[in-house]
Amino acid sequence: MFDHIQIKVKDLKSSKRFYTAALAPLGFSVQYEGDGVLGFGPKNAPALWLAEGESHGPVHIAFAAKNRAAVRAFYAAALPAGGKDNGEPGLRPQYHANYYGGFVKDPDGNNIEAVCHDEE
Repeated sequence: MFDHIQIKVKDLKSSKRFYTAALAPLGFSVQYEGDGVLGFGPKNAPALWLAEGESHGPVHIAFAAKNRAAVRAFYAAALPAGGKDNGEPGLRPQYHANYYGGFVKDPDGNNIEAVCHDEE
């Protein structure tokens, strides 16, 4: 859980395309768009901020998904929007019995995950 986070991206247009597609199945969309910055989140509550600039290295961000179908939809939407596979949706029992996650790399190489902790 987090209030908000900001990451630097090299190409804001490319990142906007990726995050708009990948986060839509999780219920998040662009909530703010300004000069060189975007804010994604639920309505009126942007929590992921993208700022165009020099990246400080890859990060890992995991977004909560309502169910396993949303994890699969996130993964399916992220790949054609410029994401690269970093782990197909599936159980990760090494974390716990119901950890169901899907992983993609965004256009800047950040590890972006959707995860559900509930049973099917």
